[in-house]
Amino acid sequence: MRKQITFLSNGISLSGLLESPATEVKAYAIFAHCFTCGKDIAAASRISRALVAKGIAVLRFDFTGLGNSDGDFANTNFSSNLADLTAAAEHLSQHYQAPQLLIGHSLGGAAVLAVANRIPSINAVVAIAAPAKAEHVIHNFADSLDTIKRDGVAKVQLGPREFSIQKQFIDDVTNNSQHNFDLKGKAVLLLHSPVDTVVSINQAEQIYTSVKHPKSFISLDKADHFLSNKADAEYAATVISGWADKYLEYDTTPSDKTSPVSKGSVLVSEKDHNFTLNVSSDSHFWLADEPKAVGGQNLGPDPYEHLLAALGACTVMTMRMYAKHKKLAVDNISVSLSHSKNYHQDCQNCEQQDGRVELITRKITITGDISDEQKQRLLAIADKCPVHKTLHSKLIVETTAD
Repeated sequence: MRKQITFLSNGISLSGLLESPATEVKAYAIFAHCFTCGKDIAAASRISRALVAKGIAVLRFDFTGLGNSDGDFANTNFSSNLADLTAAAEHLSQHYQAPQLLIGHSLGGAAVLAVANRIPSINAVVAIAAPAKAEHVIHNFADSLDTIKRDGVAKVQLGPREFSIQKQFIDDVTNNSQHNFDLKGKAVLLLHSPVDTVVSINQAEQIYTSVKHPKSFISLDKADHFLSNKADAEYAATVISGWADKYLEYDTTPSDKTSPVSKGSVLVSEKDHNFTLNVSSDSHFWLADEPKAVGGQNLGPDPYEHLLAALGACTVMTMRMYAKHKKLAVDNISVSLSHSKNYHQDCQNCEQQDGRVELITRKITITGDISDEQKQRLLAIADKCPVHKTLHSKLIVETTAD
């Protein structure tokens, strides 16, 4: 599942992509891309997809001034990258679930190491081909450094694009490089290739020496700096997900934000081991219960109320669909339903006289400028709703044990 999202960082709208498993989300992660790259770089997308396949939802976004995000890149710096990451974490916390895993590539790796302590929910940090100091990025435009210091700004060619680099950027990465990565209670995984020609593997050695346990290092063998080979990116994702299992706190309790069921199915599980139940679909969560008079807590509809609601909702939806199709001037449709178990002397559908019949009484109210003939047609359409047909069909319930 892919969802385009936007969130604010220092008043600037940033563009992100949240990729989630189709079923249960075990944990949320944030991916920080490399210097002047973007969320759609091959390494970011491939690692994200591989993690999603293992149950970890990943938010990757464009830093301020890059990709589809607003802002002027010339006014950004390493500190603004850290602010963007913090804003991304806050967005996940407010709308989904607090992130537990940070993943950063190249300068993004240095950024996640630097920002991890600011985000309390983070348990694990992964740095891929990351420099030990943020100022390492300056080597990308070393030939323009004198011009930047003299004039305050210079245009430099970074890959296929030209960027304006201001002196404030140089000062900011230099200032941030004075601080070591002192992670407090967060596990660290470093991935680096010994043949990386952009950021030497010696940088990984420096990071590994400076951080405290728990820490791990994995060599990416022949991978290039950008993990442009699909197999290298997928290998990195496999390592990350396997390593993270030890440090992430997986919550499999159904909630309104993460669903453990597939589309078209419903999961019912006990909440208090009495009558209160968790009910969840692929995108919704609610409670079922019994009234207090029979021992429940009355925190949700009882089973028969769910049944009536299903028929009522399907009835109204079907009638509204027909009214729209026929362009009928129907203002509102409501359905009142009740259920009873009655004994009928003249039960035609019972196998014997005095048989018991289950009775659902459905009263439909239609308001609008329509004729009696149109109203009668709508009432006939009500009997054609799928749930109505299911209740009147030869229904078989197959039960298996798991």
